[in-house]
Amino acid sequence: MRVFTKRLPLDQLWRLEAEADGIARLAAAGAIRVPRVVRLGQRDDMAWLDLEWLDLRAADAAADERMGRALARLHTVTGPDFGLERDNAIGASAQRNAPVRNWAAFWRAQRLGFQLDLAARNGHGGRIQDRGRRLLEGIDAFFAGYVPLPSLLHGDLWAGNRGTLADGTPVFFDPAVYYGDREADLAMTRLFGGFGPRFHAAYEEAWPLDSGAAERRDLYNLYHVLNHLNLFGGGYRMQAEAMIDRLLAAIR
Repeated sequence: MRVFTKRLPLDQLWRLEAEADGIARLAAAGAIRVPRVVRLGQRDDMAWLDLEWLDLRAADAAADERMGRALARLHTVTGPDFGLERDNAIGASAQRNAPVRNWAAFWRAQRLGFQLDLAARNGHGGRIQDRGRRLLEGIDAFFAGYVPLPSLLHGDLWAGNRGTLADGTPVFFDPAVYYGDREADLAMTRLFGGFGPRFHAAYEEAWPLDSGAAERRDLYNLYHVLNHLNLFGGGYRMQAEAMIDRLLAAIR
């Protein structure tokens, strides 16, 4: 059997376990195709995850449309709380998911606050911390009159984590799943590009977004930009600071 194998040092086994769990949750939802988990194993100082091999190609406009509808179906799967019963990873960073009932509190503490704390430990102090803390204090303003459902999210939905089978079936992989506001998934599809207008139109037709979704887009994408800052440094600090400035201007 042909498989796609991910290997990590044994002390990183938890990342592979979390990915296998996330794939299983997406598969159980029945909304979107994901690679099947073949085997999770370990030997000596290495751990590995074998996934079903899928011959993927880039999504065209028709596949984008199917993917938009599929994502809307995925988001109809909801849980009792925001978060997840286990932590997992977002790229090479840990992702905290302790379940809570209040979405704004979850995003403040376990997404933006967590990444800002990590940035401080990585030497990114000064303005980004001062302005970032002000944003955390005012985060409730973005949810006035808006109460999201705890939808099952892919969690790391950039264009590099999706593909299409030869018959046009859309496929998602490399998840960082948790239950959260569906707008968080939609926001990331716009962060790095790659999702066409038919994707967004199909999603909106299946399940229209709240009128304030565009105002919250930077709030959700800031998490991923801060994560990139912590992983790669460079120009991501300037991008993060610009996003924080726009968000603070919106709540004055």
